[in-house]
Amino acid sequence: MNRAVSVCLALACPLLAQDARQIVEEAQRRGKVNSQRYEGVLEVTAADGKVTRKSWQTTRLGAYGNSKMVIRFLAPAEVKGVALLVVNHPERSSDQWMWTPAIGRDRRIALQDRSTRFFGTDFSFEDLEERDVDQYDYRLTGEEAMDGAPCWRIEARPRQGKSSQYTLTRIWIRKDNYVGAQYENLIKDQPVRRLVQKDIQNIQGIWTARTQEMTDLRRKGRTVLRMEKLEYNLPLKEDDFTIMALRREQ
Repeated sequence: MNRAVSVCLALACPLLAQDARQIVEEAQRRGKVNSQRYEGVLEVTAADGKVTRKSWQTTRLGAYGNSKMVIRFLAPAEVKGVALLVVNHPERSSDQWMWTPAIGRDRRIALQDRSTRFFGTDFSFEDLEERDVDQYDYRLTGEEAMDGAPCWRIEARPRQGKSSQYTLTRIWIRKDNYVGAQYENLIKDQPVRRLVQKDIQNIQGIWTARTQEMTDLRRKGRTVLRMEKLEYNLPLKEDDFTIMALRREQ
């Protein structure tokens, strides 16, 4: 094949040259914002079919491995005011603190507790972290359509020094907008949690999944999170992302 033909093919199909890491980097680049706020409505379905509903407000300052996030429950009454601060780091696992107004104290979430469920949902504490591209090694394993959308299928393994309950994460990234359509987390080759992202909309120029469905494959439970009142690039203050700020009732 001559050089001219090669250049034409590269221009027509630039993604042929992409590897798994480049795809993930591009997905993060397109989704990067300076800040975010939304109200989340959660529907938690237990294995026996019992459904409970919760709501929280989430604010985030920064992006990916260099960000801070506060989740504060709004309802029901028994969890109202409970708040979690997550401080993400580019080189290691996040730091997390939880404020429980009923007992009037905050506590640090230990690394060994990150695999436990977050307040009755099917998300674990670790699932609330934001992952930086540099904390994982990637491998492109093929292509597969999800909900009719062509996707790249990628495997991500935590690098040495990155503490995680998961030994492998399978990621499906849509080719049209680079949004992650599905994440499947495994422990020793056994799938344990699956996150499906749906209802993808363009919000302030950012393609965003407004609905997230997390399934605990061992418990057979499911939590559906719907984002409402979603806004990006708000003027937020660093002082709102501290342990002292957790104690402020909102």
